[in-house]
Amino acid sequence: MPHAFNIGGPCRPDLHYMLPPERRLPEVRELIDAGNYFVLHAPRQVGKSTAALTLGDALTAEGKYASVMVSVETGVPYETMAEAVPAILGSWRARAEDRLPEALWPPAWPSTDPSTAIGAALRAWSRACPRPLVLFLDEVDSLAPDVLGPLLRQLRDGYNNRPRSFPWSIGLVGMRDVKDYVVAAGGTGRSGAGSPFNILAGSMTMRDFTHDEIGELYAQHTAETGQVFEPAAVDRAWELTLGQPWLVNALAREAVGVLVRDRTLPVRATDIEEAKETLVRTRPHHLQSLGSRIRDPRVRAVIEAVMIGDDMPDVPEADLDYVKEMGLVRYDDAGQLRLANPIYEDAMPRALAGTIQMGMPAPGPAWLDDTGRLDPVRLLTGFLMFWREYGYRMLKAAPYKEIAAQLVLLTYLHRVANGGGSVAPEFRVMSGRIDLCLRKGPVTLGIELKVWREGEADPLKKGLVQLDGYLARLTGTGPKVPGWLVIFDQRPGQGPIEDRTTAQSLTSPAGFDVVVVRA
Repeated sequence: MPHAFNIGGPCRPDLHYMLPPERRLPEVRELIDAGNYFVLHAPRQVGKSTAALTLGDALTAEGKYASVMVSVETGVPYETMAEAVPAILGSWRARAEDRLPEALWPPAWPSTDPSTAIGAALRAWSRACPRPLVLFLDEVDSLAPDVLGPLLRQLRDGYNNRPRSFPWSIGLVGMRDVKDYVVAAGGTGRSGAGSPFNILAGSMTMRDFTHDEIGELYAQHTAETGQVFEPAAVDRAWELTLGQPWLVNALAREAVGVLVRDRTLPVRATDIEEAKETLVRTRPHHLQSLGSRIRDPRVRAVIEAVMIGDDMPDVPEADLDYVKEMGLVRYDDAGQLRLANPIYEDAMPRALAGTIQMGMPAPGPAWLDDTGRLDPVRLLTGFLMFWREYGYRMLKAAPYKEIAAQLVLLTYLHRVANGGGSVAPEFRVMSGRIDLCLRKGPVTLGIELKVWREGEADPLKKGLVQLDGYLARLTGTGPKVPGWLVIFDQRPGQGPIEDRTTAQSLTSPAGFDVVVVRA
């Protein structure tokens, strides 16, 4: 059976192109051999479950341990141990019988009170198993607090009895680090109680793919089919994803499964770019879920600050860590907080702009010239007309009010780019701006968005300097790229939008053709 690039569930070596997961967890063997309990945490769809399944199979095949990944996901819908335990233990038995030799299967689970049933089951299994038991418990951090807390306490209670009467090593697999387990399970200090998981010996996360690993993964497709990914295609996949595994696979799947089905033709950088546009436009589940996550109150303050370019607000450190652990933000080489990768930079504003998109009128292609090519002059005229007529109404539809104007403009530009074009935004905290690159056919336009707030000086001068730097980067060694500096005046007491929206053409300090839009 031919292999495929996987975007749903754990990878299987017989079905999917995949890299050795243990490579991204170099310390895990040492923790297991020392009999430790630990946490493996990482964002969704980076390979945690694949790693746990693969490692469990490998450890069992080597003959030293009985190892398997079991899940508590079947217990997630329930609020109490009495409800959750039967579902969890039933799932564990099925998984053990599916993946372990019969001699390593658990015995009949003891009949006991639900409050101690997990510990009793692990004790019985460990005593019956002829090898030390190593378990990976997947989805643990998804459990309700009144299920998670007792489960962790039972692990702690049995820890000193390993390996004869309790698992030798256990890895808790989920999105959150151990400090979040403690909080989710009821915190510390209640009635003098300590951490429900103070036996922890290690906490690790799975890194994303490197540039070379993307090339290695894509080369597996080449070896099987003969279809080559050009070096520039690998480079572009790296630039767009920064190695996020689901995105790396999704780009390749779209490229070879839809865009370049002829295996005699290479996959080019333009194909990867088109695959990205398709993913962001169609919003498969991974990208669709961003919309709900960035509306989480713990997430919103961080993401909004990054998007608007403001100083980081006074949010709890735990909330910032939480957003980072969800894989939504990263620190760049300059130490600035940014959205996690360029695809997320494109997908998150679109997710936020859903209500704007639904309410936006559908103008004709007024920005195209008679040959069907993007005309920047017509684009400017069309936007100014749109903003004067619909701007105020559109602002009220935005879910992030601090960046409502920016979201409206982004949504408008996506309408312009639809069909053969792209809009690439860049966000970074404390930058004081948003940069956008609109490309459609041979036309490239650099746009910088700034906000003028009460008590601040006119951002024109600083904005022009910043725009010059951005346009220079877009230009490179080619013809000079023109630009817009869009200043949204959010000072109180301003007149109606239709009266104060203006545009002025000028030459920037660095000699670029620039239009200053005040809105």
